[in-house]
This record gives sequence, structure tokens and C-alpha cells, in this order.
Amino acid sequence: MISFKQLSYALAIEKTLHFKKAAEACNVSQSALSTAITELERQLDVTIFERNNKQVLITDKGELILNKARRVKLELDELLQIAQVDNQPFANPMKIGVIPTIGPYLLPKVLPEVRKQYPDFKLRIIEEQSHNLVEMVRTGDIDAAILALPFPIDGLMSFEFWKEDFYWICHKDEYLPSMQEITSDELEIDKLMLLKDGHCLKQHALAACSLQNKTQESDFDSTTLYTLIQMVASKLGSTLVPHMALDQLICNESEIRAVHLNEPGPHRSIALVIRPNYVRTSELTILMNIFKSQLSNSCSLAAE
Repeated sequence: MISFKQLSYALAIEKTLHFKKAAEACNVSQSALSTAITELERQLDVTIFERNNKQVLITDKGELILNKARRVKLELDELLQIAQVDNQPFANPMKIGVIPTIGPYLLPKVLPEVRKQYPDFKLRIIEEQSHNLVEMVRTGDIDAAILALPFPIDGLMSFEFWKEDFYWICHKDEYLPSMQEITSDELEIDKLMLLKDGHCLKQHALAACSLQNKTQESDFDSTTLYTLIQMVASKLGSTLVPHMALDQLICNESEIRAVHLNEPGPHRSIALVIRPNYVRTSELTILMNIFKSQLSNSCSLAAE
């Protein structure tokens, strides 16, 4: 009989294309994993993987079997979750993904309260870009993902828990005391520094300024908001950051100022994304309520 363990091992090999790395990911010996896969192929009378000392390849029939195995494993995972759901929230571990432009600013605000209310809750955080997290939700590798919308999540469900605007960050020498708001028409686009392509925050910032169809070039590409702030402090340009990140990015920066972007908002929405048949929605609702409360408190202070 084909086992859940065999399917898990086969999918781990598919992901890594490497028996040793797959064994490490599954916390088993390489010999145990190889034996399980050999037995799986014998039971199915199909070669799933072609392997030699240099590489692992997936056969055509192997692709079909792995696609089915992925769906079967997901159904079994959800069956186990249903059986484990009880009246005690967060009795079982949970894996949640978050994008890099949210994680460092959201998690320090909300996780202490989660830990305070549910000290035994085992929560694992996975930080990845949006497209990777969407695929991980689909395949069941994570329970849910925290994303900034809009972003394509075809076939998945989203539950929004926060909306926010952007703030223009400039050097103090560019700031006038009378500046309470700034419009996109007043921005010097040639001096605007944003995250490099591939980060949805860049697309959201451009959309908020109605600049999607305009050329926005910079001599500097960054993968972090913190680096952009340092460039602003060095008088190399200005940038846009979300409300959520204000307190952590500028609280100790005496050289920079923040001005609200006066364009129709909210400029981005933050949501939890799940599979349609995910069974632990009641626990996610608890988390979202904690998130809303903590964000409301911290962001109202940051804007003062």
C-alpha cells in the first residue's frame, strides 16, 4: 500500500531534484528515503525519477504521478487538520508566509501579543516574495500567506485585515514646515528611489502615484526599505514607504522627514491568503483580530 510518507518523500525530491537534500528536508537518512522511493516505484511499476551520480530527472509518467501525489497529500493534510481541530485554539503548529516588505514591520507589532495570549502556539514564519508564497499556499506547503494586495491569487481566497497609505520620505533639507501633504504631481520622479523590480511594493507605489505607464529610472536598486532610507539620509533622492513601516524606519533618523502622499487611497491592502477549503479559518480570524488591534495602536502613534 502506498503511504503518506512515500508521497512526501517523492514530492521533496521533486522540489530539490537531489536525494540528499530531500532526505535532509524530510529529516530522514538518505538510504531510508531512497528505499521508500524504490518501493513506491515498484508498487506503481513506474520509474518516477531517473538518477545517476550527477543529476535527478523526472520522467514523463513521473510528472503525472507527482501531480496526483501533490493533490492527494494536500487532501490528506487537510483531513488530518480536520481531525485535530478542537475547542482549544492554536493547539497545533501553523506555518504562515509573509513578504519582506511586510514581515519586518508587521511581525514585531503583533507577535508579542500573539505570544502573550497563546504562549504555547508554535508559529513558523516563512519570508518569501509574493509569487512564491502564493504557490506555497496552493501546494499546502504553508497554511496561509500575508500579502499586499492587489496581487494575482487566482483560485485562492483573501481576507483583508489592514489598509494603509504611502508616505513620501525626503531629506530634511527638502522639507518645508508647511508641507503636510504631497501629490504625485509635486514629486520629482527622477529623484524617486523605489525597490527593484519583482517587489509588489514598487508596483503599488507607482499605482498610487498613477505612474505605471511612465518611465521611472534610478541609478540605485534596492531590495530593502531600510537601505532606501539610508540613501535618502545621504541626500541621494527620496522614496515612498507604507504607513506600517514609518515608526521603525524613521524614528531614529534625524535627517529625514515623512509627508503623507495625498492621492486616493488606501494605497495598498494587507490580507491573509488561504486555499478555499482550508479548515483552520477560525484560528486565522483570531490572528487577524489581534493584527488589527495592534496595528491600529502602533500606526496611530507613528503618524503623530
